[in-house]
Amino acid sequence: VPEDAGGAGASVREGFEALHAAGRFAAAAPLADTLVAGMVLARAGIDVPAGKLVAVPVRGGDRIELRVDGTLTGRAGRVPFGREAEHFAVVARAGDGGDCRVALVERTRCGLVEGQSLAGDPLDRLDFDRAVPVAVGDRPVSLDEARMFGAASRAALIAGALQALLDLSVEYSRERVAFERPIAKFQAVQQELARLAGEVAAANAAANSAAWALEHHEPGSDSVLVEVASAKVRAGEAAHAGALIAHQVHGAIGYSREHVLHRYTHRLWAWRDEFGDESEWALRLGRHFARLGADGMWPALTSI
Repeated sequence: VPEDAGGAGASVREGFEALHAAGRFAAAAPLADTLVAGMVLARAGIDVPAGKLVAVPVRGGDRIELRVDGTLTGRAGRVPFGREAEHFAVVARAGDGGDCRVALVERTRCGLVEGQSLAGDPLDRLDFDRAVPVAVGDRPVSLDEARMFGAASRAALIAGALQALLDLSVEYSRERVAFERPIAKFQAVQQELARLAGEVAAANAAANSAAWALEHHEPGSDSVLVEVASAKVRAGEAAHAGALIAHQVHGAIGYSREHVLHRYTHRLWAWRDEFGDESEWALRLGRHFARLGADGMWPALTSI
């Protein structure tokens, strides 16, 4: 977010490095959501307020309308940390049939139904019943652009958490003794740890590539779509495979309430679903390349 919009002036990649670090600690805080909301507000020409922010809607099927009288109507489900946010960056469809606009809304102006994610974090439903926004942006921002920011942020969180899973699993395999030797000495365990390292590397590469694309291309461009969709799909697959491997290495203790492992795996599963799961983004990616045709796929890939 630029300094003149209330941000720190850091680059997109620097912001996503912070998200990677948050993922490594499985941070139960709306850091990614505040970053995404700040990017959306800045693109819309709205000064970013201090405090916790969340961009909505998170689900592609949710629709919020900006009425002609300037109020908001609609509903947004499965909003991460909704009850903790001080403001929402709402991407709403203009009631006159125009482009989407971004509205800054105080949490107290919305109805809220509490829920929770797989990790036990807030995952709430917001109801906008003629909610009056604090400000409305003068530059259009599509829902697709906002959800790409969100999907890329989840890929960064997943990549960070997977790195922590690998570190935990390697450390445990060296400490856990079976048949009078550490389980790290067993070839089957070594192979699983190597697989986990491969998933970590793939998720990191995909998340970094998405951050680079967001920094160097317009968020609504085909280049960003390919990178972000690929990152969300690959990071989601890595989250699934990585969690299975980590729990296999740890055995029963990793499922116990006292062990830190489940803190990571449950958040990985929650982040997979937010801003679209692998199926949704894989479908979008497939449709994109199907429209380009056989002769257009390779030039599109090499132009990114």
